[in-house]
Amino acid sequence: MNKQLLAASALTAILGATLAAPALAADQEKCYGIAKAGQNDCKANSHSCAGQASTDMDPKEFKAVATGTCTKMGGTLKAM
Repeated sequence: MNKQLLAASALTAILGATLAAPALAADQEKCYGIAKAGQNDCKANSHSCAGQASTDMDPKEFKAVATGTCTKMGGTLKAM
């Protein structure tokens, strides 16, 4: 019985960590199209979370940046 409870708890923890989106700080915004491969901040395309972008500058991947800096870096505030 304890093995099943332990396995269920571990699975719940893994799923919770995978599904949880990182919270942006009040002075940050999502900037699409600037993330290098493997450096995105969360879910997009066909993967489930951060660090799984497969190409540089994918317009569907985002990085959290300081508010007001995204367009200066060549990004957009909306996924394309």
